Amino acid sequence: MKRFNDFKKMVADLEGDADKFYNKGNSAAGTRVRKGMQDLKNLAQAIRLEVQERKNSEAK
Repeated sequence: MKRFNDFKKMVADLEGDADKFYNKGNSAAGTRVRKGMQDLKNLAQAIRLEVQERKNSEAK
């Protein structure tokens, strides 16, 4: 559950930069959003693997 909470925190942290990029045209904020989204993708994959592993171990 810790990773899922980390994921939610990362999304919340990116919100400010997303606003700066989309509403104020700050291109540096767009770079931070892209990096943050890549980090989210990697964390989401780790969560997926963790859930699948736990599901499979409980099914035995």
